[in-house]
Amino acid sequence: MTQTRGATIAEELEIRHKRSADLYTQALDVFPSGVTHDSRYMQPLPIYVTHARGSHKWDVDGNEYVDYFGGHGALILGHCHPGVTEAVVEQVQKGSHYGANHELEVEWGKLVQRLVPSTRGGGKVKFVSSGTEATLMALRLARAFTGKEVVVKMRGHFHGWHDYATVGMSEPWDVPSSNGVPLAVQESMRAIPSNDVEALRAALAPGDVAAVIMLLNGLSTDYLQQVRELTREEGVVLIFDEVVTGFRYAPGGAQEYFGVTPDLTTHAKILAGGYPGGSVSGRADIMDMLDHRPDEEWQRYKRVSHPGTFNANPVSAAAGVACLNIVGDPAVQKKAAATADSIRAGINDVFEKRGIGGSAGGEVSILSIEFYNPNVTGRELVWRFRGAMQLGGIDFSYLGGMVSAVHDERDVDQTVVAFDQALERLQAEGAV
Repeated sequence: MTQTRGATIAEELEIRHKRSADLYTQALDVFPSGVTHDSRYMQPLPIYVTHARGSHKWDVDGNEYVDYFGGHGALILGHCHPGVTEAVVEQVQKGSHYGANHELEVEWGKLVQRLVPSTRGGGKVKFVSSGTEATLMALRLARAFTGKEVVVKMRGHFHGWHDYATVGMSEPWDVPSSNGVPLAVQESMRAIPSNDVEALRAALAPGDVAAVIMLLNGLSTDYLQQVRELTREEGVVLIFDEVVTGFRYAPGGAQEYFGVTPDLTTHAKILAGGYPGGSVSGRADIMDMLDHRPDEEWQRYKRVSHPGTFNANPVSAAAGVACLNIVGDPAVQKKAAATADSIRAGINDVFEKRGIGGSAGGEVSILSIEFYNPNVTGRELVWRFRGAMQLGGIDFSYLGGMVSAVHDERDVDQTVVAFDQALERLQAEGAV
């Protein structure tokens, strides 16, 4: 579509998204700020999608996008992968919720055991309904197993939206990222800078730490190895949160990619093939805190309880089994990473051509873009950048996005052209 002469990014978005604007107006009367996920909140308006297939999606106004939101990172196989879709349709026709154990959950769990290093060789698995539930359960298991309460996390690392995960998300680091978090919860968390071994050593020194929980992307292999050694020496449970990186960096996730194995691993997103689902898995002696035993004292005072209406839901299990059988082939991750490399190269060429300070980075198939000295920052920069990219038919999830195994050369070319046009728009508005 031709750009409207003299229109700003925001004005052009409103011109091209009249039906989305109408739905957003309705949504404002239904949901707080009109959205159902914080990251979908965008000004001047979010887009409303009707359908998606492969690496593309379409909105209610008929606009087509190359999609790098990727189901919040869940869709390394793209939208509506035939193998996953067929498995889901078959299962829905059999039943969506048995309220009972079923064969698919066993197959799903065995795939996690086979693929994930921390769960191979006798490790066990517990399914939950989301990444937030997975990290919450992992922390509870670690506290129950060690008898200690403090958890160390890295500053800025996102582990979901439960109370413990809100600590250390942004500066000031000692203030939770959300209101409504009890002081006692805040005091049980210790947020430290990442890639700083001495900071970790100091955090562990009091001897009151149950676990260290961390993401792996952006960290050095040497640092991860030292974290593993220190936590093992101190008897601290090491939890790798692989909700995003699991099955994306390699079939066995980032822990396979970096060659460092934790005690527990949390998964979601790709785990369930783009459907709701998560898991905690790892060392059997820790996972066995969930065991049912004839000992009534154990049952009442020592066991970690875990109900959950949608644990190992049959539909999610069907999608998960289909997906993990496919992503167990490392060609999937290699294809996505190679495509991401091509996008990075093209974007960096545009930065250089336009003389704007910035770069495209990230690891494997996770794409991140940085502007070195923008004139607008924070949410305003993200909104303007995302809006400018949407006008070029590209939907990023932030200053970057997730590349799938089904993005192709045409998608790469369109992305680079759209980025060039986006920089032109941002320059014209004085944003960069």
